[in-house]
Amino acid sequence: MGYIKGEERNQTFLFPESFDEYIHEENPVRIIDEYVEHLDMKELKFQKAVCSNNGRPPYNPKDLLKLYLYGYLNRIRSSRRLEHEASRNIEVIWLLKKLKPDFKTIADFRRDNKKALKAVFRQFVRLCDEWDLFGKEMVAIDGTKIRACNSKRNNYSVKKLERHIQYIDEKIDTYLKDLEAGDQAEVADRKLSAEEVQKRIQELRNRKRKYEYYQEQLHKTGENEISTTDPDARLMCNNNNNVDVSYNIQTTVDAKNKLIADFKVTTNPNDLGELDNMALRAKTVFGAETLEVLADKGYYKAEDLEKCVEKHITPYVTKQVYSNGTGDRDFYTDRFRYDAEKKVYICPAGKELYFARNRTSKDKGILGYEYRNYDACASCQYKERCTKSQKGRSICRHVDQDFLDTIDLQTEINKKKYQLRQMIIEHVFGTIKRGWGAYYFLTKRKLSVSGEIALSFLAYNFRRAITILGPKEILKRLREKRELALG
Repeated sequence: MGYIKGEERNQTFLFPESFDEYIHEENPVRIIDEYVEHLDMKELKFQKAVCSNNGRPPYNPKDLLKLYLYGYLNRIRSSRRLEHEASRNIEVIWLLKKLKPDFKTIADFRRDNKKALKAVFRQFVRLCDEWDLFGKEMVAIDGTKIRACNSKRNNYSVKKLERHIQYIDEKIDTYLKDLEAGDQAEVADRKLSAEEVQKRIQELRNRKRKYEYYQEQLHKTGENEISTTDPDARLMCNNNNNVDVSYNIQTTVDAKNKLIADFKVTTNPNDLGELDNMALRAKTVFGAETLEVLADKGYYKAEDLEKCVEKHITPYVTKQVYSNGTGDRDFYTDRFRYDAEKKVYICPAGKELYFARNRTSKDKGILGYEYRNYDACASCQYKERCTKSQKGRSICRHVDQDFLDTIDLQTEINKKKYQLRQMIIEHVFGTIKRGWGAYYFLTKRKLSVSGEIALSFLAYNFRRAITILGPKEILKRLREKRELALG
């Protein structure tokens, strides 16, 4: 018995197959095509949405948007790779109707339509809302670090610049001493000629001037660091304790179908100060009167939590636990119990700590209240495990601790609900960064990065909607919507 054989390559068919037959009816490219076709590119403010009467005709922005959406859905983000796919990938050939834009045209489209790409993401969010895919009752908020198009080598802090300049000064001094020694030595014994040494000294002085210019820029702007390739990016620590030049992407995900509702690109390395902002934005997007918000301890800030409660947003946020100087878990701050009646703290050894003084700052006034009992600490057998201070242990009670205690109790009572946080939002980051390889940015500057992450999040929501509703149902709804718009 022979093998299954294909058709002869030089065989001529009297009735050639339709090109459309190569694409299955439920292929996602048909959904991409149908979705983009019903978009109003002029309303979304895409460049070249209206053709000019002069010059060579441009590519339709719809075709380039289709190409990018297909690419991000299939782990292809590079403009050069997308150019290659347009020549060899039958799905892309079908999608673009055999158009073959070059990589420069593809890259320019993403560069010139940063805000428009964000608008497409928001438009799809509204479409998912029309399809009742958002629960609009509970959301999870978290930030993820994505590496910027800027190496650590091209990121400079004040201390790093000082080290570089000091090294250059020492190197120049060494070369000058070598020149003096070389004048007295025999020519045959010299390692470098005088001209070569002078050339190296000049190179070092040029580098020094560059570093001094960076120092001036930091002094003028008041910033702590400067990135030379992508000026908006900042050095950040990720969850694996690796330090990289990155952006922090604040993301809001709805609990019902794990769809992304909103996002914001920030240059702040931590999440403090973002909870109330992102929660209020989500409330506005949904048009909801009340909302429940899940967030990790990185968002635990009294001012933000108070703003959420004032706006009828119920936050479930785990509290920060601070260690003591010795690192002994039995003597962390959460092991000290506050007695509201006596207004004292009870330490793990059973001793009472009394109010000593207010802790204040010039800008914010009273920050908290310090409690201590140095007499009890002096004779305590656990002192070495509790603190490294010779005087004894002190505890600071936050000025809004009574309010924070209600938030802690609320989170503890709803622990099962809070435990859904990771299931809701971490899956999004895992899919985009690990599954689709979008753990680094290809573009530079904050605005461009926002457009790029909008494409990633649009692709994620697109894939989720297909999984939830199915290809047939989505195509049906899109076609009905298009017919209504035309009719």
